[in-house]
Amino acid sequence: MSSQKKSPNPSKLDQIVADARRNSSQREQGYREQALKLYPWICGRCAREFSRENLQQLTVHHRDHNHDHNPTDGSNWELLCVYCHDNEHSRYIDGAHGSLNQPAAADKGTFNPFADLKVLLNKS
Repeated sequence: MSSQKKSPNPSKLDQIVADARRNSSQREQGYREQALKLYPWICGRCAREFSRENLQQLTVHHRDHNHDHNPTDGSNWELLCVYCHDNEHSRYIDGAHGSLNQPAAADKGTFNPFADLKVLLNKS
């Protein structure tokens, strides 16, 4: 057996580099990459800072909740961590459908335990 290494095919390497550059430029066209270039890598709600190691946890939130509205100046975007982003969308959904924390008007009690307190205190 020969211990000769095969030399890489230069045309194949050129193709790989060209594909990588093309894919990179296509990714940069996306609104997430644009937002990451425009804004500092900090959550807009909790102020958590991000680095390259945990950048995947930083998301782009559309302020008007329209994912097709992507102005290049970034006026419809804000960077939020995944937790704040989930919280924002759950608040939006709760607001549209009513919150579980607010009782309905029919659920309010009509009993007043102190209604006759003045009469009871005057008897003594």
